Amino acid sequence: MPSNAQRRQAAKRKLERQLERRAERERKRRRATIALSALGVIMVVGAGVALWAVNRGDDTATEAASNDTSGSEYAALPEGRSEPLPETVNCSYPADGREPSKPAQPPRTEGIRTTGEGNTDVSVSVETNQGNIGLILHNDDSPCTVNSFLSLASQNYFDDTTCHRLTTSPSLQVLQCGDPSGSGSGGPGYQFANEFPTDQFAADDPAAQEPMTYPRGTLAMANTGQPETNGSQFFLVYGDSVLPPQYTVFGTIDETGLATLDTIAAAGVAGGAADGTPALETTLTSVRMD
Repeated sequence: MPSNAQRRQAAKRKLERQLERRAERERKRRRATIALSALGVIMVVGAGVALWAVNRGDDTATEAASNDTSGSEYAALPEGRSEPLPETVNCSYPADGREPSKPAQPPRTEGIRTTGEGNTDVSVSVETNQGNIGLILHNDDSPCTVNSFLSLASQNYFDDTTCHRLTTSPSLQVLQCGDPSGSGSGGPGYQFANEFPTDQFAADDPAAQEPMTYPRGTLAMANTGQPETNGSQFFLVYGDSVLPPQYTVFGTIDETGLATLDTIAAAGVAGGAADGTPALETTLTSVRMD
């Protein structure tokens, strides 16, 4: 029979384990909140007008993100879909109630191909004043997102627009572009649902909110954190970043593009913060299919 001292020691060890698990859950919750704040666009509705603004988070959140260097402890994003999509899909791009930041027509919605010669991967050249950024878009993973991106590019929507946001914390290293207004609050006047990897999780699956590692070289969409709020803003990951899988991945960045991003990131954020306007002004001069 264990002694009183042994029972107290066992109870102490049990309590310590419980506190450790609770602390880890809290760390994960804070990291998810930080990531969402860093990339989210919040919608405020008043007097029948929708107003979007980037939620950058406060100094405490920025400091916490800067101190978090443990991205490698998180699961990596899936490399691709667990099951392939049909050869064609239909997409939906409803109006979001806002004026487009630049004139744009919604893309076509029916018979969007996901596979076949010239359709699985699409090569895109993004010319910037800081250098070229080559992209490979993945139709087979996120066809509706690729369809929207290519439609906007063909309408010169991205031309002569600035990349308005750079984030340089160890756990979140991205350059965000795609807003012609340059304010972080603009869009094309329509929105659409998340695709890969969000749609690989059931809506009530807790794993859908668990932080994961978006690896260096990932191209993904910015949104409000809700499933049908993608527009035109996208982000380019130049360093492994920790985010919940609520941001649609629709392509990868080539080595030339990563070198360009590294140059932009090395100059830092204007004013020396970890999140804000790039110190090295970056303008997309053209976005075209190769």
